[in-house]
Order: sequence, then structure tokens, then C-alpha cells
Amino acid sequence: MKLLWAFMAVLILMLQVRLWVGEGSFAQVWTLEKSIAEQREGNAELATRNERLYAEVRNLRNEQGAVEERARMNLGLIRDDETFFLVIEH
Repeated sequence: MKLLWAFMAVLILMLQVRLWVGEGSFAQVWTLEKSIAEQREGNAELATRNERLYAEVRNLRNEQGAVEERARMNLGLIRDDETFFLVIEH
């Protein structure tokens, strides 16, 4: 009978060790859940950035004024019939 109790105690200890340490343990599951949460946050940020870029692309495809605005602001371009004035402040 003592041998059976000893065997059961060793078996319970082995199951506890597997539960707390090693593959599939609470520590590993907690670490994986934390990694998943961080990845979801990163994905949400990227999804927001992608939506802004898609909106900008749709705007550039649909409206000629948006293309002109980008050319003026980013490239410094002007139309043929416009006059460019550079104001220098002292």
C-alpha cells in the first residue's frame, strides 16, 4: 500500500512539473498570449496606416486636384499660366 501511495505522489509531482514548466506550461501559454496581444496591437496600427494610404490612393485616382496639390507641395511644380513669387523675409 505504501508503494502505491509513493507511486501516486511521484505521478502527481510529475504532472505538476509538466503543468508549471516545459512545453504547454502556464508560463509558456502566458508568454504566447502576451506575444499575440502585442502582435494584434501592431496589426491594428498597420491596418490604420493601410487605410490612410488606401484613402490617399483613392483620392489621387479620382480627383485631378489632389494630384496637382501633391505636385505643388511636394515637388514645387507650377502650371504654365501661373507666376511664381518667392518672398524672402529678413
